Parts: sequence; structure tokens; C-alpha cells
Amino acid sequence: MRPPTEFDPPPSPWIERYAALIRAGGRVLDLAAGGGRHTRLLLARGYSVVAADRDTTALRSAITDDAACRTVALDLENGEAWRLGGGYDGIVVTNYLYRPVFADLVAALAPAGVLLYETFMLGNERFGKPSNPDFLLRPNELIEAFMPHLTVVAFEQGIVSRPRPAAIQRLVAIKGGIIAVD
Repeated sequence: MRPPTEFDPPPSPWIERYAALIRAGGRVLDLAAGGGRHTRLLLARGYSVVAADRDTTALRSAITDDAACRTVALDLENGEAWRLGGGYDGIVVTNYLYRPVFADLVAALAPAGVLLYETFMLGNERFGKPSNPDFLLRPNELIEAFMPHLTVVAFEQGIVSRPRPAAIQRLVAIKGGIIAVD
């Protein structure tokens, strides 16, 4: 794995904070992994990672020679069936919204698997992209989408100032019952 540089965006504090809920040494899906900021974090914490993105060019240059990581080039929005398998102890999704995969995310989690989700919501158009309402969550949409299927551990929505001003929603949810949190 290539060490991060000063130009790499840091991991989301939300993901850093709640990644510890994922079973130690578990298998994690980093969906829409981009340049690999969360893949690197997860690998450094000892997880086995499947890093998937439509374009894996940046990801492959960031994550090199790591047996614990498999990169997958995949367009989730092309209408094909879910091809990423299941049994994940954790799934991380940041800065990506494609509502038709919500059910696939739930199905892909192992029992006691943890979903860590953070993306933009309505109001973000004031701060820049994304600004298209199709790519912005409605108020409470994330919790309403997952609460019937997962146990919600944490949820936030609103305006953040770092790493840049944005309107976001964040969710941590577990498949099945509650797990111990220190």
C-alpha cells in the first residue's frame, strides 16, 4: 500500500470513529471507494477490504501490493444485478448515493455487520456539488431507508464545516441486534 501524501484527502472522522464497531479482522466493502482514503484506513486497522468503484485508476495507484485488498471495477448504475457478494462484516459508503442499492447493502451485510454511510443531502446546493436533487438525500431519508432493516446506532444530519462546508447525512447501523460499544 502506498503511504498517503499531503494531497490525499483524510478519512471521514465519522468513518474513523465508527469503524471500530466492525468485527476485528473482518471483511469490509468500501463502496464507491474513489481514491482509497477509507480503504487505506481499513487496511491499516487490519481489515480485509473489497474496494469497488466505477473507475479504479486512482484506487489501484493508492492501494498497491496488498494481499488484504481486492479492487473491483464496477458500475452499480448500469442495471446489472449486485455482483459484490455478501457476508461483509462492514460496508462503508461515502459521498455516493444510488438509492436502488440500499436493499443490496442490507442483504450484503453478515449478521452483526455494520453499515457506515455518509453522503450529501438537500441544502448542499448552497455549497457546491453535488447540487442535483437526484443525488441529494431528503431530510431523514437515510435513517428512514435503513431503520426498518437494521438497528441504528447513530444518525446525524445537517451542515458541516470540515473538510469543506456541506449538507450531509450520516448513519451507523447494524444488521441484527445491538453490539457492545466502549
